[in-house]
Amino acid sequence: MKITLTLNGKKTEAEIRPDMLLIDFVRQQGCSSVKRGCETANCGLCTVFMDDQPVLSCSVLAARADGHRIDTLEGLQEEAEEFGAFIAGQGAEQCGFCNPGMIMNAIALFREIPEPSVEEIQEYLAGNLCRCSGYEGQLRGILDFIEYRKNGGAR
Repeated sequence: MKITLTLNGKKTEAEIRPDMLLIDFVRQQGCSSVKRGCETANCGLCTVFMDDQPVLSCSVLAARADGHRIDTLEGLQEEAEEFGAFIAGQGAEQCGFCNPGMIMNAIALFREIPEPSVEEIQEYLAGNLCRCSGYEGQLRGILDFIEYRKNGGAR
């Protein structure tokens, strides 16, 4: 079956199998930030935006993306760069495997709630599996980033 979608701002047409998952499709298109983790929609490593909403690409058929806009971390580099560098500078990333999914969900959080509470941050992080840190580093990093932005980018 043929699908047409916008992937990271570029119109993309492809012939796919009807049972192909969105994670496999975007990785096939070169989007290596989208990672395969649990394959049960529990870890957040495969998070992409479909029409600006975070979805777990391991649980969405590629055919459902037909006619939609899909963004991966590769397409959101400008938006993600400052936050990703800030988190890395804070040492909140440890091994880094969960970072792309965590950054995608942080972007969704900041878009929806520019100054989130601790509880709101924890709610957004709950869908991301991090076996290294127990989320304390990411939580601290997000809170520090919010403070950094409030101060106009001054540390």
